[in-house]
Amino acid sequence: MNEVKQIVDDIKAGNLKPIYFLMGEEPYYIDKISSYIENNVLDESEKGFNQMVMYGRDVTVDEIVSSAKRFPMMAEHQVIIVKEAQDLSRSIEKLDSYADNPQKSTILVFNYKYKKLDKRKKVYKAIAKNGLIFESKKLYENQVGDWIARVLKSKKFTIEPKAAQMLVEFLGTDLSKISNELDKLTSVLDAGTIINPSHVEENIGISKDFNNFELRKAVGNKDVVKANRIINYFSKNPKNNPLVMTISLLNSFFTQLLSYHGLKDKSKASVARTLGVNPYFVDDYANAARNYPMRKVSQVIGLLREADVKSKGVGANQSHGDILKELIFKVLH
Repeated sequence: MNEVKQIVDDIKAGNLKPIYFLMGEEPYYIDKISSYIENNVLDESEKGFNQMVMYGRDVTVDEIVSSAKRFPMMAEHQVIIVKEAQDLSRSIEKLDSYADNPQKSTILVFNYKYKKLDKRKKVYKAIAKNGLIFESKKLYENQVGDWIARVLKSKKFTIEPKAAQMLVEFLGTDLSKISNELDKLTSVLDAGTIINPSHVEENIGISKDFNNFELRKAVGNKDVVKANRIINYFSKNPKNNPLVMTISLLNSFFTQLLSYHGLKDKSKASVARTLGVNPYFVDDYANAARNYPMRKVSQVIGLLREADVKSKGVGANQSHGDILKELIFKVLH
């Protein structure tokens, strides 16, 4: 986020680059920077003649370069934005000659999503020298909760760790999707609100009592009644609670629990840092470690792999609800 802020601040200050090559696995920041340039570099009166949006599937690199070499009309700059530029991946190296000597009055923006340039190639080196290359990296799941907290802080909100975890488990690591849901929350709540699980349930539709976070906690505590109540709910609402997601999250939990058992320093700060979790959740691992010795944890990971194979129709003819019930029964006993 700091790099993105610096790029935007430089644009605001008029420190513009002739080429912005925005690439990488996470489209959220690529869209953010590109949209800022599209909406703010030129005045509305200048955009008609001097701003152009192209799509990688519809143009060639030569056509982009030809447009980029034109001079602006009654404006200091022209802006050319190439969306879905990854469709040009086979010919993008043809940009190297232009990148060696770009038109200073043109702001050329490439949205090169889900791919990245080879740093050894001439085109990469030319853009890096004369323009700006930004790589938007996918966040790991254990980083998304902190990202949510930072985004909300910038909007003058805070969020409880459990509420943030609910969002991550329900929405995954898609920052654009999460951002949209955060916009919903902040539009209906007053600034300064501490967002809790009830807010998430009421405004986004994620149950605060029947979700993977609560199942994981119930399993960790060997709370048989609560665990069965949750998996029965999941069985009745399979579309909102896909088995593959439940297995994946339980597998992450028990894999981390295996690491927990091997730690010499089990202080809250050390565990949080080593496992990559919020300190708020460290007690869950401590409780689970008492209930699941290392040998049992290894057995549970094996059970999760078996359930994953069964869920894909290999060696079993069971509904996902039955696979989950059988899995939880074996884990808890």
